[in-house]
Amino acid sequence: MSKDNRSNLTTGSGMPVGDNQHSVTAGSRGPTVIQDVHLLEKLAHFNRERIPERVVHAKGAGAHGYFEVTNDEISKYTKADFLSEAGKTTPMFIRFSTVAGEAGSADTVRDPRGFAVKFYTEEGNYDLVGNNTPIFFIRDAIKFPDFIHTQKRDPRTHLKDPNMVWDFWSLSPESLHQVTYLHGDRGLPATYRHMNGYGSHTFKWVNAEGEAFWIKYHFVSEQGVKSLDQATFDKIAGENPDYHTEDLFNAIEDGDFPSWKLYVQIIPYEDYKHHKWDIFDVTKTVPKDEYPRIEVGRMVLNKNPENYFAEVEQAAFSPGHFVPGIEASPDKMLQGRLFAYSDAHRYRVGANHEQIPVNRPVSGADNYQRDGFMRTDGNGGGTVNYEPNSFDGPTETDRGRIDPFEVEGQADSVNYDSEDHYTQAGDLYRLMEEDEKQRLIDAIVGDLGAVKKDEIKLRQIKHFYKADPDYGRRVAEGVGLHVPEEQEV
Repeated sequence: MSKDNRSNLTTGSGMPVGDNQHSVTAGSRGPTVIQDVHLLEKLAHFNRERIPERVVHAKGAGAHGYFEVTNDEISKYTKADFLSEAGKTTPMFIRFSTVAGEAGSADTVRDPRGFAVKFYTEEGNYDLVGNNTPIFFIRDAIKFPDFIHTQKRDPRTHLKDPNMVWDFWSLSPESLHQVTYLHGDRGLPATYRHMNGYGSHTFKWVNAEGEAFWIKYHFVSEQGVKSLDQATFDKIAGENPDYHTEDLFNAIEDGDFPSWKLYVQIIPYEDYKHHKWDIFDVTKTVPKDEYPRIEVGRMVLNKNPENYFAEVEQAAFSPGHFVPGIEASPDKMLQGRLFAYSDAHRYRVGANHEQIPVNRPVSGADNYQRDGFMRTDGNGGGTVNYEPNSFDGPTETDRGRIDPFEVEGQADSVNYDSEDHYTQAGDLYRLMEEDEKQRLIDAIVGDLGAVKKDEIKLRQIKHFYKADPDYGRRVAEGVGLHVPEEQEV
C-alpha cells in the first residue's frame, strides 16, 4: 500500500499527527515544550497500558470457537435455550491459564490449569469457570486468600517457598486428593489441547417443568490426554516459557482446530441427602459408575484473537454468570466465587467491564446500572434510571426466577459433615500403574524434600499413610524420614 493510501495517524481525540518522530523542542538542542500534546498523550497512555494482572490465573491464552449440541435429550434436564436441541450452535470464547504464576511466568510448570468458557447465548452470557482437574485443594472460600498466599511469594524473601506450600497443605488435609492429582501425570499437560476440563463444582439444572437435577461438567479432549515428564517441562520452561500459548495459537492458525466433547453427570435432586459423599464438596468426585457421563455437545476452537490484550487480557469470566435453567449449588467454594470473580474484574478492569466487546452479551443488556469509569454504551441515554417506574423501563421476567431450594440448620461457621479426606486420594493412588506411581512419588519427594522443617514433612507424610500405607512409606523413604508404625495412621 502506498503512503498516499494509508490512513492518517491521529491523537486519541482524532487530531492528525504531523510528526511522530520528533518531539517539539525549543530549537534543536532546547528543552521540550509542554504544548507538544501528542508527546504528552503518547507517554501518558504508555504509562497506563498495563491493567493490574490477575492475582490468580495471570498467565494464559485464549481462543474463539463454537459449541454445538449433539444430544436431543438434554432439554429433559434443563430449560437453558442454548442446549435446547441437537444442532444448535453457540459462539464461545475460552481462556486457558496456569493458576499461581505471574503473567511472565512459564507455561510449563506443575500447576492446575484454568479452563474458563464463555458461551454467548441468546439469553445472556453463561460462564463455566473451571480447571483441568475435577477437584480442588480447599472446599470453603474463606480459606482461598490464605491458600493463594502460599502459592505466591514469601513476603520477606520474595521467593516461591515450599515451606509455605506444604505447611498449608499438611494443615489442610482436605487438599490431599488434589495434591495427589496434581503431582501425578496430569499435573504436567503436554499442551492446552491435550487436557480435559471440568466445571469442578456441582451445579443445578432446572427443566421447563421445574424439575431440578445436580450436574457435574466434563470436557473430554478429542486430541487425547497427554502429559510430559518433569525434565522436559523444566527444559521447555527455560527455552520457551510461552510453549503452551504458542502451541494453541499455531494449531488454530494452521487449521488444526482443537475440540472437546462435553459430558455431564446427572444426579437426581434428592440424592444429595443420602449419598456417601457430599456432592457439594469440591475436594471430592462423584463416582462415574453410579452417575455415568452423558454426552451434551462438542466445543471447537477455530479462531485466534486479533488482539491479545483486547480479547484475552480483558476477558472477564465469572461463575455467577448464569442463564435460565442453570443455577448455583450450595457448594461453599462456589458460593464465595460467585462474588469474588466479578469483584476482581470490577477492580482490575472496571465497573463497566461487561461492555468490553469480548465480554459483551450478544443478547444485549438492559438495566438501571449507570455511570462509572469507561462507560461506552450511551449510559442509558435519557431513559429512566430507577425501578419500579411508570415509564416503560425494563422489568423482571418469570423466566429469570431461580428454582426454590430448602435450607436448614442454625447459621454458624460450620464444616462439611464428612471428614474423610483419604479414601478418594487413596483410590486415585491405587488406580495408577506402577510407573505412574513412581513418577508421583518422585514429584512429591522433589517438592516436599525442599521443606526445611521435619515437622511439616512428617505431618504431610501421615496424610499419605492414611490414604494408602504404600503411598506414605514411599514418600517417607524418599525424603529420608522414618515414621513410627504407631503414628502411620
